Amino acid sequence: MPSSRRPTPSWLADAVLYQIYPQSFADSDGDGIGDFAGITDRLDHLSWLGVNTVWLNPCFDSPFRDAGYDVSDYLSVAPRYGTADDLAKLVEEAGRRGIRVMLDLVAGHTSDQHPWFKAAAEDPQDHRYIWAEGTAGSLPPRFVASPGSRPGGFLPNFFDTQPALNFGYAREDPDEPWRQPVDAAGPRANRAALREVMDHWLRLGLAGFRVDMAHSLVKDDPGMTRTCELWGELRDWLDRTHPEAALLAEWGDPAVSVPAGFHSDFFLQFGGPSDGLPMRSLWNNMHGTVADHWTQRTCYFDAEGGGSAGPFVTAWESVNAVIGEQGFAALPTANHDFSRLACGPRTAEQLPPAFAFQLTWPTLPAIYYGDEIGMRFVPGLPDHEGSVLGPRYNRAGSRTPMQWDDSPNAGFSTAPADRLYLPIDPEPDRPTVAAQRAHEHSLLHLVRRLIALRKATPELGPRGSVEVLHSGYPFAYVRGERYLVVVNPRRAAATLPLPRRALAAGRPVETSGVTLEGGEAVAPGFSFGIFAL
Repeated sequence: MPSSRRPTPSWLADAVLYQIYPQSFADSDGDGIGDFAGITDRLDHLSWLGVNTVWLNPCFDSPFRDAGYDVSDYLSVAPRYGTADDLAKLVEEAGRRGIRVMLDLVAGHTSDQHPWFKAAAEDPQDHRYIWAEGTAGSLPPRFVASPGSRPGGFLPNFFDTQPALNFGYAREDPDEPWRQPVDAAGPRANRAALREVMDHWLRLGLAGFRVDMAHSLVKDDPGMTRTCELWGELRDWLDRTHPEAALLAEWGDPAVSVPAGFHSDFFLQFGGPSDGLPMRSLWNNMHGTVADHWTQRTCYFDAEGGGSAGPFVTAWESVNAVIGEQGFAALPTANHDFSRLACGPRTAEQLPPAFAFQLTWPTLPAIYYGDEIGMRFVPGLPDHEGSVLGPRYNRAGSRTPMQWDDSPNAGFSTAPADRLYLPIDPEPDRPTVAAQRAHEHSLLHLVRRLIALRKATPELGPRGSVEVLHSGYPFAYVRGERYLVVVNPRRAAATLPLPRRALAAGRPVETSGVTLEGGEAVAPGFSFGIFAL
């Protein structure tokens, strides 16, 4: 690790992240699309819940062919969300409530409507993007024909409308002259541009960035060596200029990304160890998003009890051994790319054990908006702003409007229903914030109590120790030698003989069904228990 690198910002260890898909959170002006003012109006919900760090999906100017992940201006906000002053007010009002706001940084590509790309499409000497010679029928694989007067074509990073920024290739090939080295003029200019964009927003009071497709910058990079060097360089700059800012990676492999320079990285349904198997083996959020490509029966949070927490625990132990004190792994309930916790056959009864686990495991918890009330993945929606990635992969169902109350459009917007960004969950028993606020025993109140317990109890945070007692049913572990956690997310009851007498004498702190009797943890179906030792 470079000697210039400073410790992780102290606030991050206590972060409870909350991801907001801004189009779908709260609409203040009745146009059917969520906006900054709508988020500001709902900050009291987040403050009451106890979250202290908000991550916004991309809110930069964009043609929205990929829901804002196709940026046409990194320094301007999209008019659909309001103005720069509206964002500044959101940041200010969040700060008054002790909530930091992070932005989503799309680092590896832009929109094909970005002025940079429009200029590159006319100038053969512009090396900001990756260009190859040839005609439409003779371009290298994956390259897309030039839309301008420049001959040849460009390399996209995701959709064809998202040209890859040129950060160079780790391996050059004389037969492929578009493979520029990472220290060529184009890659150097793009690294400088990344610093300029980050500096602009951080100086306006933003707390940091979640970086989209953070692994995708340097191409053909075995072992991600040159990509890690790039992020290490940026982290050293960040430490010197904005030491309290945080960088979170969408990489899916914390054992690589955190040593490279990120403060945290997410366990994801793809990428990293075994291509996302640890997360899919924990709670498989592919059901619905990706048809039935992976069945629910392969995951631990399965009502029929067909899984094991072992693969996730093994992956976490491996990651933790590498990253140590350098940063954190983050554990999301879901995100905008995959189904929610409440998807497929997973019932509402399984959600309390899921949150009891997520908010007591030594990772940074990230709650996807609406998961705190058990919002459901809504299947069968049409493609919207690039939500469909293939015949079996539709992300729209995890992006539906937040359900605030029982008023029209669930309180999300006053627009006619046919003008909403996406349809509201049509089920008459859909959960709402208002209904759950009114009932002390709701999922929402439980999540609030668990967040408060985590904040008040350092042993339950990401730096406290963990001893796994059992990774089957029930899942049982000890945090900081002071708290016993027992989780049973299946329908059938489970018991576990406790290996030490002190464990059996635990005092209930937050429980639902689990009891300690005769030297055993007795866990009825869909139960959990947190006990002080």
